[in-house]
Amino acid sequence: MAEIDLLASLPKTKRNIQKRSEGKSLEVVAEARKFGQMKPGMRVLDVGCGKGFLVKDLMLECPGLEAFGLDISLYALLHCEREVAGRLHLGSAEKLPFPDRAFDCVLSINTIHNLPRRKALEALREIQRLSGGCAYVQVDSYRTPEQKALFEDWVLTALYHDYPPGWIKLFGDAGYTGDYCWTIVE
Repeated sequence: MAEIDLLASLPKTKRNIQKRSEGKSLEVVAEARKFGQMKPGMRVLDVGCGKGFLVKDLMLECPGLEAFGLDISLYALLHCEREVAGRLHLGSAEKLPFPDRAFDCVLSINTIHNLPRRKALEALREIQRLSGGCAYVQVDSYRTPEQKALFEDWVLTALYHDYPPGWIKLFGDAGYTGDYCWTIVE
């Protein structure tokens, strides 16, 4: 076993920490901490959960929340966080093994772009089916040709990626009505 930093060649963040600090207020902090209105008893699914770190964090943040995960990696599920054992399911994003509207919210962070376009479309339809539109998806994207070139230089697993308008078209084609965000390398 070896330590391998797959992100070592990525450019470092250019966030303006001073500006963020100056804009911080109680109101800004309160807004940033909102993630919908999660309440005990609600059901949340993390599609592409890996070892279940987000599932665990959601359970800690909102005791009584019924948080679950799904991942394609048997290895990840067998080596999951102890607190989420039994809450993680083996499966693929384009064929989610749950009934319609089984969850109050479905999340998928940096997973959908690892599928070819056709399967990404199916995965978004599945997320919509399970969530009824209360969903959040984050995917790889870029806004400029330079960002695209940089992305293509370091990307390892993304099979589908596009500029935001291309993603928005895919969301529309899938009937996806949830929220979304981009992972952009700068």
